[in-house]
Amino acid sequence: MSEPCWDLGAPPPLLVIVSGPSGVGKDATLKRMQARGAPFHFLVTNTTRPRRPTEIEGVDYHFVSQDEFQTKLARGEFLEHANVYGNWYGNSRRDIEAALASGIDVIMRIDVQGAATIRQRVEGAVLIFLISSLQELEARLRARKTESEEALRRRLDTALREMQAREEFDYCLRNYDNQLDQTVDDILAIIRAEKLRTHPRQVRFRD
Repeated sequence: MSEPCWDLGAPPPLLVIVSGPSGVGKDATLKRMQARGAPFHFLVTNTTRPRRPTEIEGVDYHFVSQDEFQTKLARGEFLEHANVYGNWYGNSRRDIEAALASGIDVIMRIDVQGAATIRQRVEGAVLIFLISSLQELEARLRARKTESEEALRRRLDTALREMQAREEFDYCLRNYDNQLDQTVDDILAIIRAEKLRTHPRQVRFRD
């Protein structure tokens, strides 16, 4: 395997954003990466959304109350935050900075709205968009059995609009049903290619 020709030995750590519409498989993709032992800092998002039966506190999300979230927000703890379908989501700037400072690549999954904020506030992030057909998205959302028909239709309408945002990302990957390992392989290949750049990305916070 080729080694980077970075002048100082190792290239700078990356901030990798995995985004896409609801139901595209962002959570499943990162879980598979973790299961395969990918050497990244997987950022855990804070959310006010109720915990689903299969989710684990501190692993899938930090599940917090509305008051706790607003306190963190008032303190300026979040690099980005968004209200998605009535629930708040936010990612800690301190956690990201600490991991990058230690030389570890950071990977995080966020919605399209959050990715737009990262694009504005961070220079040098690697932005990856996952996409599926609307039929696949609908099947995955129905399989969750967590929403009413009205809520599900709203998510699909939003997903259709969000798919137009893919041109604002560095990479766009089709996340096929039952081919999660291929999606993970593609993301790892992107990260590997980024590490081999002659002029590596430098992550810089704009404020």
